[in-house]
Amino acid sequence: MHSAAVAQLDRVLGYEPRGRGFDSCQPHHIEKLTTKVVGFFSLWPPTFRTIGQHVMSKAFTQETDQDDDDAPGLPALPSGTRNYMTPAGYARLRAELFELIDVERPKVVEIVHWAASNGDRSENGDYLYGKKRLREIDRRIRFLTKRLEVAEVVDPSVHHGSEQVFFGATVTYVEGSGVERTVTILGIDEADSLQGQVSWISPIARTLLKSRVGDELKLVTPSGVILIEVLDVEYPAEAG
Repeated sequence: MHSAAVAQLDRVLGYEPRGRGFDSCQPHHIEKLTTKVVGFFSLWPPTFRTIGQHVMSKAFTQETDQDDDDAPGLPALPSGTRNYMTPAGYARLRAELFELIDVERPKVVEIVHWAASNGDRSENGDYLYGKKRLREIDRRIRFLTKRLEVAEVVDPSVHHGSEQVFFGATVTYVEGSGVERTVTILGIDEADSLQGQVSWISPIARTLLKSRVGDELKLVTPSGVILIEVLDVEYPAEAG
């Protein structure tokens, strides 16, 4: 994506490093995960250390955008865009990554080693399940590593009190039929539709971004275009 287009997208999402609130809104100085993660292996027992280093050497291998089998069911990042994420979303994914590396994977490796010592592996349920679970864990480690390395952490609280919609906003709108809906615009990897959250690349988020309270908008849906009106915009308050 052309740099001018990326800059325009940043402004729409509320990521404006040249404007007010730069210190609060710019990405956190995210430490490189490679050194941090690999450092964990020096604390592992020797049995696990070699295996762990092998897995992470794969995890930190540059993979193409088409390698989406690492994240079945999750949307790929649009080409040339940043992986916008709230501080809370980044913290959750980072915690999950280190939980997998430092706790869950070593436990499963130990089970697999124990099961392998019990004889015929072809009919060994513990061994077969353990190997399957290891593959799942390794895919998730690779996925989280790639996404966190390109994360751009944006703090929505910098817009607290604003009536304009940016990334991180919780927006209430009403459809022409009179039905009111509330959505929170979050990152691709953190949005949970069951919690009323939508990713910033979703049709409703793209329609709402940059609008203000009182604006009437046209939302394109599979069944046609519907009119919506923005009723309320909220942001979390700044911490402490």
